[in-house]
This record gives sequence, C-alpha cells and structure tokens, in this order.
Amino acid sequence: MYKYYVNKNAQKNGDHEVHKSGCSYMPDTENRMYLGEFATCRSAVTEAKKYYPQSNGCYYCSNECHTQ
Repeated sequence: MYKYYVNKNAQKNGDHEVHKSGCSYMPDTENRMYLGEFATCRSAVTEAKKYYPQSNGCYYCSNECHTQ
C-alpha cells in the first residue's frame, strides 16, 4: 500500500495530478490533499475524481495512470 495525494492546483490543461508519497514532483504541503493508502494508482485516481473530476496520475510516480 502506498500513500497518495492530489494536487489542489490544476495543471495548465485542467488536470489535478495524483502523486505517490516520495515523488520528486510532490506539491507543497498546503497545495495537496491526502487521498489515503491504495495498492495502485488507479484506485487513488478514482478517489481523487470524487473531489476533482479531471484528475490524472503523475507522469513520474504514477505513470501507469497518466494520460496524455
């Protein structure tokens, strides 16, 4: 299980990126929301979409959930 966070600030394309704990591109503490512990990024992105419908996995730490 990994801890996942979503960036409260959208990217230029409107995506809110989901990051795994320890990611080099993790947003600052005040700009992220803890989603919980999940076995895969897919579950974390599903959780993030409850808050931010346009959520996406981070290219670097959750690449299997990243869409272009």
